[in-house]
Amino acid sequence: MGCARLPGPRAALGLGRRLHLRRLKHVDCTANSNTCNKYGVSGYPTLKIFRDGEEVGAYDGPRTADGIVSHLKKQAGPASVVLSSMADFEKFTGDKDASVVGFFRDASSDAYSEFMKAASNLRDNYRFAHTSEEDLVQKYEDDGEGLLLFRPPHLANKFEEATVKYPEDKITSSKIKKFLQENIFGICPHMTEDNKDLIQGKDLLVAYYDVDYEKNAKGSNYWRNRVMMVAKKFLDAGHKLSFAVASRKTFGHELSEFGLDSSTGEVPVVAIKMAKGEKYVMQEEFSRDGKALERFLQDYFDGNLKKYLKSEPIPESNDGPVKVVVAENFDEIVNAEDKDVLIEFYAPWCGHCKNLEPKYKELGEKLSQDPNIVVAKMDATANDVPSPYEVRGFPTIYFAPAGTKQNPKKYEGGREVSDFISYLKREATNPPVLQEEEKPKKKKAAKEDL
Repeated sequence: MGCARLPGPRAALGLGRRLHLRRLKHVDCTANSNTCNKYGVSGYPTLKIFRDGEEVGAYDGPRTADGIVSHLKKQAGPASVVLSSMADFEKFTGDKDASVVGFFRDASSDAYSEFMKAASNLRDNYRFAHTSEEDLVQKYEDDGEGLLLFRPPHLANKFEEATVKYPEDKITSSKIKKFLQENIFGICPHMTEDNKDLIQGKDLLVAYYDVDYEKNAKGSNYWRNRVMMVAKKFLDAGHKLSFAVASRKTFGHELSEFGLDSSTGEVPVVAIKMAKGEKYVMQEEFSRDGKALERFLQDYFDGNLKKYLKSEPIPESNDGPVKVVVAENFDEIVNAEDKDVLIEFYAPWCGHCKNLEPKYKELGEKLSQDPNIVVAKMDATANDVPSPYEVRGFPTIYFAPAGTKQNPKKYEGGREVSDFISYLKREATNPPVLQEEEKPKKKKAAKEDL
C-alpha cells in the first residue's frame, strides 16, 4: 500500500457533474478490506470503472480531473464513431488528437470485424471512426477497404506526411496496433498530460518551452520545427531516439528532475531521459539555427555527455539507527556488497510514511549492533531512484541482499517491527543480531538505620 496524489473531494464532485455520472464513489480499504481484496486492490489510490454492475477495468491514466474526464468520455461513447458525411469526416479528423479512420464498402467483411476489434481494444489510447459512405471510400480507399491515420492539423509540418496509410495487405487487429504504435506520433509529438504515458518510457528527448497551441500555435510550431529539423537528420542517419515538445508550465515537475528552471523563457530547454533512467541535460542555449541541439545530440550519440544526477547533499553525519541515503551515496550504502540493506523510499508528504517512521526507527535501533544489516531510507522526491528499483507509490520498501545487488526484492509484508524482523530472519544472509531491550532495574529497599 502506498500514497499517490489525486484530485481532492471538491474536484471529485466536479468530475461527477462534468461526466453526468450516476455514481462516483470511494471506498476506504482500511475499513472495507473484503471489498478491496475482492477486486484486487493492492495499492492506494486505485480507480476502477464499473458498467452495469460489472468491472470494466482499472484506470491507469493521468491523476488529474481532466485526464479522468477524458478517459471516461472515451469509455462512455462507441469504440468507433460512424462517419455519415464529408462534414462528419472533416470534423472528426480536425481534432487536436490523431484520428484513425477505416473505410469499408462491405460492413460484413473480415477486415471490418478486425478494425472494430482493434477499436474496442485500443479505445483508451486512440480515436477511431469508420465509414461506408461511397464518396469518402472512393476518395480515400478506392479499392473498397483500408484505413488511414490522420495526424492533428495543428501539428502539420514539412518534415513528414500528415496522413499515413496502413501498409499491410491484410487488416488484422494486431497489425493495426503495431501500425499505430509506430506511427501515431510522428517525429516529434506535443506531449501532454493525456498522452505522456504513451510517449514516455523509452529513450526520449524533450524540448520544454511555452507550448500553447490554443493561444500561440505559430510560436509553438516555430520551435518544434527546429527540433524536427535536427531530429530528422539523426533519425535518417539511423540513430535511435524519440523526440517530443512539452509545456514547461505543465511539466515543471519534470524540469525540476533535471535541475532546470520552469520559469518563463523564450528558448526551449532540452533534456534526455533514457528508458533505464539515465538523464542528460543540454547545457548550451538552444539556437534558432538548431546547431546547439545538433552538437548536443552528436555528443549524446558519441557517448561524450555526462549523466545528470538529482541528489540531496550527502549528510555530514549519518550515525543514526536509520541511515540516510541520497542519490550520491546510494552505491556506497545500498550497493555495499558485504551488507544486507533494507531501504524505504518515502515522500515527505505521505501519511503512510509518517505512520511508518517511528516503527522503522525502532527497527533500526534493534539492529544497530548488527554488522551485516543496514536499515536505510531515501526521499524519492528529492533524489533520483536508480534502476532496477521502481517506485510508484509511497512508501516503497526493498531488500537488497549482500552479493546480489542487481536483484533487490520488493518488500510486500506487514509494517510492524515484528513483521520486518520476521522477514529479515527468513531473508537475511546472516541471522539478525538484535539489540537486547534493557530491563528496568528493581529498586533496592532502603536499609533501616540500626
